[in-house]
Amino acid sequence: MNLLEKTALVTGSGRGIGRAIALRLAQEGADLIINFFRNRAPAEATAEQIRAIGRRAIVVKANVGEIDGINSLFKAARDAYGRLDILVCNAASGYNRPALKQKPKGWEWTMNINARSVLFCAQQAVPLMQAQGGGHIVNISSPGSFRVLPDYIVVGASKAAIESLTRYLAVELAPHNIVVNAVSPGIVQTDALKHFDVLREGNVIPHAIEATPAGRLVSPEDVANVVNFLCSPAASMIRGQTILVDGGYTLPVFAVTP
Repeated sequence: MNLLEKTALVTGSGRGIGRAIALRLAQEGADLIINFFRNRAPAEATAEQIRAIGRRAIVVKANVGEIDGINSLFKAARDAYGRLDILVCNAASGYNRPALKQKPKGWEWTMNINARSVLFCAQQAVPLMQAQGGGHIVNISSPGSFRVLPDYIVVGASKAAIESLTRYLAVELAPHNIVVNAVSPGIVQTDALKHFDVLREGNVIPHAIEATPAGRLVSPEDVANVVNFLCSPAASMIRGQTILVDGGYTLPVFAVTP
């Protein structure tokens, strides 16, 4: 077990990709801090699954889009475990609207949860990781950081900011033996797809599968496996990179469209 006796904090880990990451890290031996903001029941269920495989887990309600929320989240982590080895910044939100219909509140909400939280969670994590001789930070991005997706402008901008933060943090934290990278999943079959009108209409998902060289969409477990690898000694020389996990979907010049 690569992560035996390690402690990991995964933001937004009650459901979807965050849940899969938390479970994967627990399978490798890590104890977990499960974070949620609105829906406690899935977070508690995730924690119970982790405890069932013999690892510890606590559940912390906190909005990482607020500095006070980040402070309370890391206080709970310190109080429960007194250490932190892995931080996965997975929490995400946003307003899917065209550019000309976006509002300042939506911009601030999206940027604060998706991107600002990466920086200020890292600030809290570093002293805890330094005390252990190092650690790993993995940030979850999206191909919308470099591709133009319908109504995705604010979220896409926040994801581009995440990837930039990843590069800067990787360089600045390297002397502390803290490895920083990002993972960018393609279309992942989770409840989050319900928030994208374009993906709910017609035959978009079947066409996306047809356009994916791997022959299927990405699963949450696919993403979790890459995060787990990036938190292992085998990935110690990968720094500041954004690893695209999309089954090759973004490779062809001409994608199959509906």
